[in-house]
Amino acid sequence: MKVVVIGGVAAGTKTAAKLKREQPDAEVVIYTKGQDISYAGCGLPYYLGGDIPTREDLIVNTPQKYAGLTRVQVYTGQEAVALDAAAKTVTLRATDTGADHTESYDKLVLAVGAEPFVPNVPGTALPGVFKMRTPNDAIAARDYVDKNACRRAVVVGGGFIGLEVAENLMVKGVSVTVVDMASQLMPNIFDPEMAGYVKRKLQEAGMRVMTGTALQGITGTDKATGITTDAGPIPADMVVLAIGIRPATAFLADSGLDMFKGTIKVDNKQQTNLPDVYAVGDCAMVHNALTGAPQWSAMGSTANITGRCLARNLAGHESLYGGCLGTGVVRLLNGLNAGRTGLTEAQAKDAGFDPVTVVCVTDDKAHYYPGADSFITKLIADKATHKLLGIQVLGAGAVDKMVDIAVTGISLGAALESFNTLDFAYAPPFSTAIHPFVQACYILENKLSGAFETFTPAEYAAGAAAGYQVIDVQPEAKIPGARWVNLSQVTGPIEGLDKDAKLLLVCAKGKRGYFLQNRLKSFGYTNTRVLEGGVTFNKVKAGPVKGALTPEEIKRVKGLGCLQDKRYPDVFNVRVITRNGKITAAEQRAITEAAEKYGSGEVTMTTRLTLEIQGVHYADLEDLMDYLQQAGLRTGGTGSLVRPVVSCKGTTCQYGLLDSFGLSEKLHERFYVGYHNVTLPHKFKIAVGGCPNNCVKPDLNDLGIVGQRVPMIDPSKCRNCKICQVEKNCPIHVAKLENGVLNIDPNACNHCGRCKGKCPFGVTEDFVDGYKIYIGGRWGKKIAHGHALDKIFTSEEEVLDIVERAILFFRNEGITGERFADTIDRLGFDYVQNKLLTEPMDKEAALKKTVVGGATC
Repeated sequence: MKVVVIGGVAAGTKTAAKLKREQPDAEVVIYTKGQDISYAGCGLPYYLGGDIPTREDLIVNTPQKYAGLTRVQVYTGQEAVALDAAAKTVTLRATDTGADHTESYDKLVLAVGAEPFVPNVPGTALPGVFKMRTPNDAIAARDYVDKNACRRAVVVGGGFIGLEVAENLMVKGVSVTVVDMASQLMPNIFDPEMAGYVKRKLQEAGMRVMTGTALQGITGTDKATGITTDAGPIPADMVVLAIGIRPATAFLADSGLDMFKGTIKVDNKQQTNLPDVYAVGDCAMVHNALTGAPQWSAMGSTANITGRCLARNLAGHESLYGGCLGTGVVRLLNGLNAGRTGLTEAQAKDAGFDPVTVVCVTDDKAHYYPGADSFITKLIADKATHKLLGIQVLGAGAVDKMVDIAVTGISLGAALESFNTLDFAYAPPFSTAIHPFVQACYILENKLSGAFETFTPAEYAAGAAAGYQVIDVQPEAKIPGARWVNLSQVTGPIEGLDKDAKLLLVCAKGKRGYFLQNRLKSFGYTNTRVLEGGVTFNKVKAGPVKGALTPEEIKRVKGLGCLQDKRYPDVFNVRVITRNGKITAAEQRAITEAAEKYGSGEVTMTTRLTLEIQGVHYADLEDLMDYLQQAGLRTGGTGSLVRPVVSCKGTTCQYGLLDSFGLSEKLHERFYVGYHNVTLPHKFKIAVGGCPNNCVKPDLNDLGIVGQRVPMIDPSKCRNCKICQVEKNCPIHVAKLENGVLNIDPNACNHCGRCKGKCPFGVTEDFVDGYKIYIGGRWGKKIAHGHALDKIFTSEEEVLDIVERAILFFRNEGITGERFADTIDRLGFDYVQNKLLTEPMDKEAALKKTVVGGATC
């Protein structure tokens, strides 16, 4: 038997290898278009970010290695261009010469996969525009980022691949905007409220996310410089198209195959409608295990499973494919993973079920164990039968284990109650005594029984709780405008709350709300609802604030960049981060519009080159920040953190010696954004000055960087001129003719570079460009001028390294409440300089240390 396999990545190589093991005497041949086979397509985004260091790590098998392991013949650079099923032949074209030849088969396996969808808009062929489908795509993208020092990227597409690419670009210090035409991220994968939570978390991490935004074109002439959308232009140094994929089956259009939207229809043995022709992988249409409906499952897992099933079928065994569930898992951020399987709530309705859902927040392991976090789980079941239909899970931990339990249950037709007493593994480092999946089942069972009456997050966002009084059930009052109830003291009816009053019980996760509801029901209350997911998941508004805001709430919003106007109890000035004092016209318009829509219409400039929108009422803060985020703007700039970087305009100034805008943007992305969750003993301010004019006072910051041009005098060229032009033009008068030779005191020279070109004989033509770094400066109540490190740094990478070392040193050896200047005074400048310049720094240990911030503003 001669089996020809077209396609050599996941499904093709799996089918061929397994078949050869089942039938060693079979002739099995792979023809594949590319030069690589069996590569880790799912790992490409992680090569981009550096988790996978080399190209070789992406290649599971080379053609030679694979052939040696399996005894399958492999021919690369062969593209299938036609199928004649009646003659049982396939036509192949050599990609290097264009020559065609015909290959006969007894059995044909089509595993041609899929190819990236590239929209028909201008600019997609420009340098700097990438897809993410093959190792060469990832290699080219990473090389481009590194060689062009890309600082801004646009990722078009908000599915798994697009978000993985975005996360890995952020790891490389690139500022990322994700654009998707759909109204939500990960459409048809997660329900809107779960995707909305993800969007908020990505935005909080510094990623700009624009949903409901259509790509219109890519701008640039020699290379990509941004994109145009129906929401306006977005500048970028590179663009990644991750819009989706399409089956690579165009050559089969006239083959007689039964197809749907480019996918090849198959049965549960992967057989097509044509005799002896089979299809597996991304080109095949399989079926949903739960509903039986056709479903395209372009996943590496499906490709390998169906490939193995097909090989056994071809070898004479019966191996029926049971169907897919749309199972997937993705890392979105460091600290945010997402997984899902089964039907979404919308899909369950479309499939004819009557779904009931719950969103719950549970511990992912014993709460007291180091590193414990939460799972946010949406569980979906059929109302009548309690049959499990789907799950969606978000969290910092192993969301895949929650999903895998659901896969097993759904595949076995399990009801919620089937899980209640299962003996799942437990130890504090791994799980909770009652498994979090079982807890989610319990909660949904309570809801189905009526013991737990709720509003889902989707219902709450749609306004279902209108007319309900918000009751804050958290251990301390934290919801402005809500009535706080101390759960531990509720021993009867609550004074001032009628038993038929509409009460929305809100706590951090939902558990304390359930406890209070249970207690109130026993006291005769008839109209309570618990908000599923509590304030962890929902943005809760309790109506107008009556009286003064709590100090805790004022501190919380201050951490978001909202500073209270001391004249009013509920009015704030909101600080908008401008990166380095430079914003685009579009961003300026967005700030102006936001000021008019939510504030007094006035915008002020701070001394740190940020903008403050004046006169924003407390009730409008969240809406204002959402509005700004859609324009790619963030609020903040307060707290015991790295503060927004300030910069002079040295890039364009006549005296500028360095690209101050470029350096400050790198500092902003790496340390203001990248270290935004790293608490320090106090605030840490950074300034970049383009020259020793010190317009932005770098030496009055915790760390200041000043451009330098150090003269390298050639005394042999000095002619002892009567009027020395260098001496005449030195702005600080340290260049002197002494004994007939020009001398510049190296200890007095400020390295401004203005003597360059002044000597007609070339005494001052040679210079070393670099950076002077000051540490321990401070302005305010107690002014301190920074100490200059002894070394002149000659590269941006050196500067970035010293900045990071200074931040880590301050975190590791500073004391809560003291500024960096105080730390240096306490420990001694020589000690600190030695630590920064010569001694090894344990970054991991410094970041793991528990630090309490002491900044009050």
